[in-house]
Amino acid sequence: MSQQASEEPLANPEGASWRLIYTKQAQKDAKKLASSNLKEKAEELLAVLEDNPLQNPPPYEKLVGDLSGAYSRRINIQHRLVYEVIESEQVVKIIRMWTHYE
Repeated sequence: MSQQASEEPLANPEGASWRLIYTKQAQKDAKKLASSNLKEKAEELLAVLEDNPLQNPPPYEKLVGDLSGAYSRRINIQHRLVYEVIESEQVVKIIRMWTHYE
């Protein structure tokens, strides 16, 4: 059997994980999340991204406009985790974790 496409093209074999990197803004956002009791929910989403950034569920949206190429997942009704997938490097770049696409 060929090793090309699998059902989940971004899932990692043998439990390997994606590397998460954070922008300076995302690091600031993480501090805000910690002080607003949203840290646990954000950590759950980050764990999903580490395993497979395009796993569904939980649902995600592909963004357009200034954030074209990025994806978003809900932390809660107000806040979104915005990230970019860099497949060639097996990296998920966390762009924002606070507010709604500012």
